[in-house]
Amino acid sequence: MPRPRKSTVEKAPKAIASTQSLSSFVKSACDIMRRSNCASALQYVPELTWILFLRILDAQETREAEQAEALGAAFSPALRAPYRWQDWAAPWSDRPDHPKTPEGKPQGWKRQELFAAGDGRLFDFINKDLLPHLHALDMDLRTGLPNPAASPKQRIIGRIMTAVERVRVDAETNLRDILDRLHEINIEHIDDTHFFTLSQVYEDLLLKMGEKNSDGGQFFTPREVIRAMVHTVNPSLGQTVYDPCCGTGGFLAVAYEHIARKLGKAPASTDLEKLKHDSFFGREKENLVFPIALANLVLHGIDQPNLWHGNALTGRATYAALFDHAPTQFDVILTNPPFGGKEGKDAQKNFAFETGATQVLFVQKILAELAPGGTCAIVLDEGLLFRTNESAFVETKRKLTDECGLWAIVSLPGGVFSTAGAGVKTNLLFFTKGRKTENIWYYDLSWVKVGKKTPLTLAHFGFAADGSVLDEAALPAALVAEWKADESHADPFPSYARMLPRRGKPKGESRYSWTVDFAARRAAAREAMQPLQDQARQARAEAVDLKERLKGLKREKKPGTEISELIAALQQRIGEREKASRELEGQAAAIDAATFDLKAVNPNAAVMADNRTPEQIISSIATQGQIVAAALGRLAKLMP
Repeated sequence: MPRPRKSTVEKAPKAIASTQSLSSFVKSACDIMRRSNCASALQYVPELTWILFLRILDAQETREAEQAEALGAAFSPALRAPYRWQDWAAPWSDRPDHPKTPEGKPQGWKRQELFAAGDGRLFDFINKDLLPHLHALDMDLRTGLPNPAASPKQRIIGRIMTAVERVRVDAETNLRDILDRLHEINIEHIDDTHFFTLSQVYEDLLLKMGEKNSDGGQFFTPREVIRAMVHTVNPSLGQTVYDPCCGTGGFLAVAYEHIARKLGKAPASTDLEKLKHDSFFGREKENLVFPIALANLVLHGIDQPNLWHGNALTGRATYAALFDHAPTQFDVILTNPPFGGKEGKDAQKNFAFETGATQVLFVQKILAELAPGGTCAIVLDEGLLFRTNESAFVETKRKLTDECGLWAIVSLPGGVFSTAGAGVKTNLLFFTKGRKTENIWYYDLSWVKVGKKTPLTLAHFGFAADGSVLDEAALPAALVAEWKADESHADPFPSYARMLPRRGKPKGESRYSWTVDFAARRAAAREAMQPLQDQARQARAEAVDLKERLKGLKREKKPGTEISELIAALQQRIGEREKASRELEGQAAAIDAATFDLKAVNPNAAVMADNRTPEQIISSIATQGQIVAAALGRLAKLMP
């Protein structure tokens, strides 16, 4: 039997002041996993997720217990000894000042006990005791029914752990190294602006997978884009916030932090209860991502996430128990639907405008699930905006502009998503349900050069880190001022409206912003279509008259070459008039469809034109050649 480990010098928790610091901790753990039977990211991402989740859950419950004790309130932990991180995973030490569990034992006591019992006992405890216990928090393992004694938080923990069947790491020494490394992540030392503990980990890993063209294939919204969207829409307590394809839960997590910040440091208990339990809803399809989303939201403070696991487009649920109390429509929708996907008939049949394009179906779903007066901020690819050659694309945009006020389109730089594993040009669309689109305000950010070392920031959107407006002339202020100036529109931004002075109707024009009178565009299209439609109707009417004459000739049944030739001539003319009608209708439809090309084309962009004649260009080249020759001559004289 091996001897117990000697006391070790305990390291102070390292400060995590940036996402880079967090990533370095995670990378070191991943390096160990890669040499420990978890070579693929599809293996070590789930392994890292559940281990890191239990680490931070334990730290949160410890802090909540201390706060409850200070207030003299009762606290019921979701996990008890020996299933807490502080029991079986934390490093052990016999030093007198080593942290203690609530029962007075040194942290890591169970881990040390298992180590002393022999090699393999830590694996046995996790696989045969810990994981079955965590699984049973959600489901009674004997009956297969939900555990009636479990609290809502315990059920969610059980659901997060359901996919974990056993430890994948192949050696206890490697597992202990991973536990030690992750134990150094202390939530008290994470800067308040870095809310993305688990999703940041996952996004970093997906980025690496995408760069290597290995087993990735997914990408997630950059955090600064999420924050800009949330700050612009500005959700408030009492509103329901929804993401129909929530990924790791980034939009919901940031919206929670945004509303919590507005409530202040000491919100009423009823407000906090409403915020945590009745405000945030989401759906996610991927088996790998769903437990990560649950874990991420729980660790943000949303201890009862209302998440639905399944295919949102087909409506088939894998696990729907957490979504039982969700409304049918939502006040705020924040989302980035997947682009480029191809859906089958089982999904398409649920929508009025059938197409295989995933993002088009999601827009239709959002229009159905957005409550009257509700606001949506969505990331959409450029293709959906400009494509007018497929009926589903055009009709979906028609429905959007007929049922909603599409009040802003922000053209993002091309590099925003290429740094996240995809080279798709994207836009942000903001719209409010309940009125037709009259004017669309565009803001062009495509001039910003974005790369790994120069990411898009909140300042590019005109926001400070806390969501306040930096500059009245920046994106959100200009957007709100333009929107507020039209008294016929309801105010989607009550807090910003109070912050901004009224200065009359602004032009909304700058080098990077402009307004499109969409109602006038549609009226002009109708005017251009009208003559074509009139001609098409005339051609159809002529074809109908010719068909009646043809029927009459056929009824006469008179033999003869003359009758046969007349019938053939009538059939030819009928075909010509029907063809002409179709062509005219096609021309009119093309004009109508072109109305729904919503791509941001900046009319104020500075264009450099070379107006020199060929003779002037040749003369300039000759002059430059003389300058170069003279410079080379001077250099030659300087050489030894």
